[in-house]
Amino acid sequence: MNSVRSPRPSLVLAALVGLLVSPAAAAAQRTAKPVLHGSHWMAITGKPLGATAGARMFHQGGNAIDAAAAMLAATSTMWDVLSWGGETQALIYNPHTREVMGLNALGVAPSGATPERYRADGHEDYPPEFGPLAAVTPGTPGGLMTMLAEWGTMTLAQVLEPAIEMAEGYPIEADAVGRIQSNLGNIREWPSSVDIYFTHPDDPERPGPREGEIFRQPDLKRTLERLVAAETAAAARGATRAEAIRAAYDAFYGGDIGEDFVRGAREAGALITLDDLRNWEVHIEEPVSTSYKGIDVYKLTTWVQGPVLLQALNMVEQLDLRAMGYNGARYLHALYQVMNLAFADRDFYYGDPYYPPAEPIEGLLSKDYAKARLSEVDWERNDAQAGPGDPYPFQGGVNPFKRYLEAWGKRAVTTELGAGLTAADHARSDEDFYLGTTSIQAADEEGWVVSITPSGGWIPAVVAGGTGIGLSQRAQSFVFDPAENPYNVMEPGKRPRATLTPSLALKDGVPFLSFAVQGGDSQDQNLLQFFLNIVEWDMNVQQAVEAPNMNSFQMRGSFGNHDTRPGRMLLQDATPPWVRSTLEGMGYELTFEERTSGPINAIFFDWAQGSFWGGSSHHGDDYGIAW
Repeated sequence: MNSVRSPRPSLVLAALVGLLVSPAAAAAQRTAKPVLHGSHWMAITGKPLGATAGARMFHQGGNAIDAAAAMLAATSTMWDVLSWGGETQALIYNPHTREVMGLNALGVAPSGATPERYRADGHEDYPPEFGPLAAVTPGTPGGLMTMLAEWGTMTLAQVLEPAIEMAEGYPIEADAVGRIQSNLGNIREWPSSVDIYFTHPDDPERPGPREGEIFRQPDLKRTLERLVAAETAAAARGATRAEAIRAAYDAFYGGDIGEDFVRGAREAGALITLDDLRNWEVHIEEPVSTSYKGIDVYKLTTWVQGPVLLQALNMVEQLDLRAMGYNGARYLHALYQVMNLAFADRDFYYGDPYYPPAEPIEGLLSKDYAKARLSEVDWERNDAQAGPGDPYPFQGGVNPFKRYLEAWGKRAVTTELGAGLTAADHARSDEDFYLGTTSIQAADEEGWVVSITPSGGWIPAVVAGGTGIGLSQRAQSFVFDPAENPYNVMEPGKRPRATLTPSLALKDGVPFLSFAVQGGDSQDQNLLQFFLNIVEWDMNVQQAVEAPNMNSFQMRGSFGNHDTRPGRMLLQDATPPWVRSTLEGMGYELTFEERTSGPINAIFFDWAQGSFWGGSSHHGDDYGIAW
């Protein structure tokens, strides 16, 4: 019979010290930003101007879907670690059906995108991190228009109005300015990108824009206006609102706009064809979920990393977390070990569910499987060799890839400081680890709730000719070797397993939390701790988004060289010395920073008082507006 081993006695002292940080003490922390309160609507996203675009839709009578679409369009126009050629992932609560729905608008590998093709170009293990061969088909335009047509109330022209105004010119912010300046070499390789990013081309040292400069994108403005023109023409012919939006969709995915996009992308060296655009489709799908102490938590399925959070919750539900003390050594060790197991499963079993082989999601989310996995935890030291489990028996099946499991942990790893890596090496790898993404949270008094984690096409992006649209870089999340992950091997028409992971939680059948974070492979690590901060440690939503996080780097990264650094743990600078020394004695390599998560955005639903509580991290540009 499986059992959970107890912690060693030598950790009792650390536990007692950890108890000094009680739930009451954790909940009493002061915050840098106030809770955002509202009773009619709430709009939160990665940029203040983006949140304003959402607020404009609410002021014009739109619902949370309309506002979320406007925020998505605005942040894509602002290059807020994404652009129009990227991908969109959403969870939506429909108050009329009382159901949570998933929106899958992730692009696919284009025609000819095979491991053999890439290896012939010198990419032995993974697609490149940047450039035209890193591109999958654009998903954000289709995701936005599908969401708006299905559940919104406004026209595409209304929703795109703020983005079109911004494309005409807006004061660019420091983050985008810095990203352009940091990537001059890559940008100079792509003439169409130079035309967009280099507003001072005669300045060899700083060819990009200055903070606050009015940044103009006339090509993108024309593309967005062409989408509106397609909608307007269809409406003039008698089309319904949804049909007219669909006409704009068709203009992009196979029509004249698509033709221009493909021409520009292929001239830059991308593999995308017009048939790739025509054959791609948005999926409206059923999300996966688990129950944690009576709270139903919903995530998108295995085409993103979302089920990792559910697997982790299934394991930590069996532990007495409060007895460990908030952010004490035992608590941090427990979370690290749980994430070792959940992310090892992600790295081997997750992939596109619309392509064979079928992922064993039933077994992965089994509570009995969680008990079996937790019995593997070493409570005395970090297990640097933690690997995937075998979920197939927990869904009545036989694992078809057992031959890969035995050798799975034997790949070369990126190791700790002092053994071949410098601090600069770690910094570069960390940038990959946290790469990309913004988040969007919207809710209204009718009951609609939207959580989106869009991404892709971040700076530096290849711009597709005269369309103003930056290509996605998501292909790099594929693998070429089936022994590494047989479910995520690159294939034309297939989606790469992405990191993007919006979240919704329901309690007693109504929304409880809507939450998401930017930050690549750290996302569900941060969201696990955010969720526990509220449910176990009695924090309000703003305290929870500002609270320090622990980050593991033991999983295989989803970007660049897919690095893995077993035992490395990032902690907040203020971590006490007794916690540090205990963790070091357990085999962890500790690093410290003031910032320990990507910006987390969230909405808590206060049904007792009939209001929304919004939270937005105190670092970065993330911002919310409510009424």
